[in-house]
Amino acid sequence: MELNPRQQKLAFAVIVVILAGLGVYLLLPQATGSPRAATSTAPTPPPTAAEVSPAAPSTPLQSQPVATPSASGAVNIFSWLPFTPADLTKAASVTIQAAASYDTFRYDESATTYGNRLSGLVTSQYLTVLEGDYSTYGVAKQRTKDKEVSTASAMINSLRAFSPSSITFVVTISQHVKKTSGTSSPSSRFAITVVQVGGAWQVDQIQPASAGNQ
Repeated sequence: MELNPRQQKLAFAVIVVILAGLGVYLLLPQATGSPRAATSTAPTPPPTAAEVSPAAPSTPLQSQPVATPSASGAVNIFSWLPFTPADLTKAASVTIQAAASYDTFRYDESATTYGNRLSGLVTSQYLTVLEGDYSTYGVAKQRTKDKEVSTASAMINSLRAFSPSSITFVVTISQHVKKTSGTSSPSSRFAITVVQVGGAWQVDQIQPASAGNQ
């Protein structure tokens, strides 16, 4: 379903709040009462026949295609989106695990060992690409020369794009790197896309966040 700009902004805002652990639904509380009218101490005389007239029929309002409120008055934002809250949680979990494994390695481990940590978290086609990148001669030679050991963690910053079968997150990967020359703690942002494969979510692309659409 196509969303108008206002709905897209609201949907993205709620998703970011969910990822931060602040809730799944955006609550829109409704008014529960109205001010009472002042009570008159004088009795009100009954209306005369001339004063009584039939009420004019009201015109029904046309319903609008918006998210369906629940019984409590909360708007179900996910009725606007092509995935469920459970889908979003699973996709985010896979993204974080894959991102951390992507930058975790040792100079003395093989491409197969590196790939085993990513197996199941990325698609089989993309796993072949990552193992090939890891074993690239110049990169592997420099890693061995420096005796480089890297451990990494990841955090989702935002959601960049989505479709019925894919979600792209912007993720910060933080490394702790040990080399013969010393230690460092670099961090970088990546755009990571997860896709649905056989009912599960797997990473299909990892690229610098500066690449592609912002």
